Amino acid sequence: MSEKPTRIVVVGGVAAGMSAAARARRLDEHAQIIVFEKDRYVSFANCGLPYHISGDIRDREELLVVTPDDLSRRLNLEVYTEHEVIRIDRVAKTVKVTDQRNDSVLKEHYDKLILATGATPLRPAMPGVDHPYIFTLRNIPDMDAIKATVDAGVFSAIVVGGGYIGVEMAEALRRRGLRVDLVEQSDQIMTSLDPEMSRDLAYHMESYGVHVTLGKGVREFRGEDGRVEVRLDEDDVRFADMAILAVGVRPEVKLAKEAGLEIGRCGGIRVDEHMRTSDPSIYAAGDAVEVRDAITGEWTLMPLAGPANRQGRIAADHIFGRESRYRSSQGSSILKVFDMTGGGTGVSEKSLRRAGIHYRKVYVHPNGHAAYYPGTHPMHLKLLFRADSGHLLGAQAVGFDGVDKRIDVLATAIHAGMTVYDLEELELSYAPPYGSAKDPVNIAGFVAANLLRGDVKPWYAEEWPALVEQGGVLVDLRTPKEFASWNIPGAINIPIGELRGRIGELDAYRDRGLYLYCLSGFRSYLGVRQLTQNGFERVYNLSGGVKTFMAYHHNPLASGRPGGPWISYAEDRAGGPGISVV
Repeated sequence: MSEKPTRIVVVGGVAAGMSAAARARRLDEHAQIIVFEKDRYVSFANCGLPYHISGDIRDREELLVVTPDDLSRRLNLEVYTEHEVIRIDRVAKTVKVTDQRNDSVLKEHYDKLILATGATPLRPAMPGVDHPYIFTLRNIPDMDAIKATVDAGVFSAIVVGGGYIGVEMAEALRRRGLRVDLVEQSDQIMTSLDPEMSRDLAYHMESYGVHVTLGKGVREFRGEDGRVEVRLDEDDVRFADMAILAVGVRPEVKLAKEAGLEIGRCGGIRVDEHMRTSDPSIYAAGDAVEVRDAITGEWTLMPLAGPANRQGRIAADHIFGRESRYRSSQGSSILKVFDMTGGGTGVSEKSLRRAGIHYRKVYVHPNGHAAYYPGTHPMHLKLLFRADSGHLLGAQAVGFDGVDKRIDVLATAIHAGMTVYDLEELELSYAPPYGSAKDPVNIAGFVAANLLRGDVKPWYAEEWPALVEQGGVLVDLRTPKEFASWNIPGAINIPIGELRGRIGELDAYRDRGLYLYCLSGFRSYLGVRQLTQNGFERVYNLSGGVKTFMAYHHNPLASGRPGGPWISYAEDRAGGPGISVV
């Protein structure tokens, strides 16, 4: 058991730091707990900053969760804002602190030190990046500066970066009435998701008037008549009244590095499962540390609020002799994009490929709740799992309703080590306004288990057009009306309701491979079962159907808007339009 300290110094007073300080007080009423924060505010809601700029959170004070006076009165914490720790003396166990208000310097002794220095927005070294109307967003003063500029009446903005902050800021500024360009160097926004899963989010942003440019990076900034000139290449120059840099963050490790603490290969502070650094008297938590990926086991950076708070709590626990452990991070996250939601947990397909893990995948498009109850639309859900055992590896979903609930259920399932077979058996709450008798999580489990049991062989959007060039035959099992609205070039149209009577038309293609598809994959699954039980062996089902195909191949019909030119399977017999398939 660790020796009980009398004095704890915490560097950083936001998520991880304040979580550690508050937990330490709850564990020891008599310890002296000192928090140094270099900025003016502690324990503020940094994830809420874009929503004050947009006007969704009207009262700025709502973002200030607690003040130093609150913390002193409730928890007897000594909290010093605008005090920057600039040096650690590990031998003397002291920190050197600058009071930024008057430039005075003081030293403070510690028995245990907790570093919660966070991460700093990247500001690439390029010409013009210091233009006064180019902003980053990390803290309350950054938010105030951006909001003041918008309130002054600017008309246009360029957001550089399509991650969480970039997408949230693009929406915030668009909601304020600005003309907004979003520029992302990658070929997709939200690179934490796989490309086909982020596509509808980009289309949805465009439907709200955000001009999204992918595959281009900024070469330089210039000032022109008080405006910001953003040069992407020689032929692509954009002008705006302001710009937001949201190209990522880097862990703030200068203090730890200068103190000789171990820094990992990802650039974060290396810690053990108790959040101890290479110095047993110094702990670290939050965005500045490296963690183990829950699936791949690799060291990585995951600057997320939930893990930061848990890490701070674990550091305090261990200081006071509790064997709390931070085992790994699985990166559960979610994002609001106007009316849509995108989220994920575990690892992406891209990450699995890099790690060399053998996996399988399925796509499904269930509704957020019972289709007959108003207010739901199909979501796009992707499930990744081990090819041998069916253990869950990752999940992603985008849609208009119910996405958060399913990502949280799947995050829990991954943490618990569940398989796709377990998903089949989950008993989840159901009433028409909230879900379906077969929940989307159950449906994903059914489809994945069918694949592993050999009931169906899938084909995927990325395999087209190569599979046709190699002799494969496409069979569209949708209605003639759907087929006429759009189809994959070269496909044969046999509606599912007519397949039994027209199987003979496919005899000539038995040896070439039949690649079936429909809107979401359900009718073509029925077709696969019919054909395989009639002696056809090379029959495959397009996982996720036309909806996933369109998202993968940039088809503009995958608009990211509710509805679309579809007829659902459930309504084929009535001949009416629909928006969902179960």
